[in-house]
Amino acid sequence: MAGLWRCILAVVMLMCVHLWDSAEAVGGAKSRPRPQRRPPKKPKITPIDLTQPEQDIDIERMLGTWYLLNTASKCSYLINHGTKVEPTVITITRTATSNETLSVSTKTRHNHQCWEILQVYHLTSVPGRLTLKGSHPEQNIEIVIGDTDYNSYAIMYYQKQGKITMKLYGKSVDNLPEPLLTKFEELAAKQNLQRAYHFPFPTYSMANFTLIIQNTNSNLISCKLAF
Repeated sequence: MAGLWRCILAVVMLMCVHLWDSAEAVGGAKSRPRPQRRPPKKPKITPIDLTQPEQDIDIERMLGTWYLLNTASKCSYLINHGTKVEPTVITITRTATSNETLSVSTKTRHNHQCWEILQVYHLTSVPGRLTLKGSHPEQNIEIVIGDTDYNSYAIMYYQKQGKITMKLYGKSVDNLPEPLLTKFEELAAKQNLQRAYHFPFPTYSMANFTLIIQNTNSNLISCKLAF
């Protein structure tokens, strides 16, 4: 009799163990965490994204003639030929066909000839930020008007493929006050463009600049000096 009870008890225990394992298996399947989705990739932050335009830029007041006075850049062309740069002047006007673009004429000397480079800057939804479109989006040049008083100076940032070039323009060829030059150097240093990468452009007399403008032909070349 005792042996019979021992057999019955053993069978009951085996059934309990089997049911417990089954419950664990089912319960485990229900409680198994779902695979988590990978968080979306954060948009790539480029140096130009960290550069805020001057507040409330009035693009109409940027129209007109500006003289290039200094450039801060790690451009290989400037590093190799920075001592041979020529006077350069840009003229910004509204395009006749669109309110969303600006026409920019750059006049300079190259190989003892006068050249004019014609470009179109596209306005963006951010005042003071412009785009010069390339043949492909990755070739676009993003432009930010970083600081200006409209009357004497403008500091502009140009970014192509993640690399920054800064330019200091003046409304005349007269030398800018020392505090403005220091300001340009400090802003350039924040972009890791120390003075070794600064290339002053000659400020010849107004007569020489006028000569460049009047004798500029209509040929187009790639803008090696600009970027």
